Amino acid sequence: MTAWTRRRLLTSAATAVSAAGLAATAARPARAASATARPGDADVADALRALPGLRLIEERQDAEAGYRHFVLGLRQPVDHTNPDAGTFEQRLTLLHTAADRPTVLFSTGYQAVLTPRRTEPAVLLGANQLQVEHRYFGTSRPSDPGYAHLTVRQAADDHHRVVRLFRRLYPGAWLSTGGSKGGMASVYHRRFHPHDVTGTVVYSAPNNVDDRDDSAYLRFLETVGTPDAREALKAAQRAILLRRTEMVARYEGWAAATGDTFRLVGSADKALEIAVLRAPFMFWQRGTPADVAAIPGPGATADELYTWLDDTAGLALYADTTARHYIPYWYQIGTQLGYVSVPTAHLAGLLRHPGAIEPRSFVPRDIPLRFDRGAMPDIDRWVRRRGSRLLFVHGTQDPSVAEHFRPGGPDSRVLWVPGGNHGADLADLSPADRKSAEDTLVRWAGQEYLTHTLDT
Repeated sequence: MTAWTRRRLLTSAATAVSAAGLAATAARPARAASATARPGDADVADALRALPGLRLIEERQDAEAGYRHFVLGLRQPVDHTNPDAGTFEQRLTLLHTAADRPTVLFSTGYQAVLTPRRTEPAVLLGANQLQVEHRYFGTSRPSDPGYAHLTVRQAADDHHRVVRLFRRLYPGAWLSTGGSKGGMASVYHRRFHPHDVTGTVVYSAPNNVDDRDDSAYLRFLETVGTPDAREALKAAQRAILLRRTEMVARYEGWAAATGDTFRLVGSADKALEIAVLRAPFMFWQRGTPADVAAIPGPGATADELYTWLDDTAGLALYADTTARHYIPYWYQIGTQLGYVSVPTAHLAGLLRHPGAIEPRSFVPRDIPLRFDRGAMPDIDRWVRRRGSRLLFVHGTQDPSVAEHFRPGGPDSRVLWVPGGNHGADLADLSPADRKSAEDTLVRWAGQEYLTHTLDT
């Protein structure tokens, strides 16, 4: 997960909503043979231990007032359609405030983050928050070779089992949320299990319906910002590649000093080219108009060019230490999610590695990549025709949403943050849109007893 995505996903609103401690509520009847946990009869830690297949790994002492922070492990099927395929333990985290509060299901799309920060919906509703680490990321890794069971449906079924289990402790309203790839996972969960939660808030989620057609991304990158800003980015790309030998030597020197290598991508030369190609996309994804002035101009030194590229495209991402952690991400990109294309005409004669930014560059050759062309159109059709109670929040400057979800079901909408990037939040919306969004969340949660939270 990129640093700026992590910051946005985990940023809480300025005003925290305090809540009562563990409330006495009767849990819903258990669906399994084991005894039903009743959090009103015992400490929440005991109630968690009573849930079948759940392991309480630790209770951390870092939660804000009114919350308890638990790290959990849930035994999940490797293949939800085949019990004989075995199981793995999926990492969860829980920020518990009270059993009679709403619960927010938070999807990261990547590994779980242990920093105990609440999402905007959790803050607004004074809710419990259950974070789900995506299968094959972090510690949630099945032992089977390859990633054959890393699909949007399998991950959606993981989320479904999480909701069914934890409803025994939290029988009230459930909402879901996530940003970027986590937002995508939230949508996919709703597509296959639309009634698990009442509504979903999705931030900055791409929707690459047809991986063969990347024209929307190309048009976006050729029109975003000002002509001067776009030209400055192209000039910086060219300047770096014209000094490729010097740049690669510096990159290799960094790798040698840190003990890193480029075996997965193939070479520092190819890794540098990938970073250069991705730089404009990543610049607009997390940058602001104020950052345009920092783009190296004519006469920039090699040090200035290298530092800017590193700051913009994250050179460590393409070396083995970091890149190997994201093999499952690129596997998903290469088998179902799809990826983007970027403009290259201005780099004619300077590129050496055809297809450098394709997913195969980041997935070992012994792992098959067979693209499922039906996966994303299926999701898109559901969102357009039946996707209800979906709230999408995007920034107008974010190239990730050049292709975005267009919900057609009831009580769904897309809200835009003018000039916003990949970190767009409800808090960044216009006052009218923000109030509308917050009112929608409260209405979805059905909280007649939560009306006080908006005045807190």
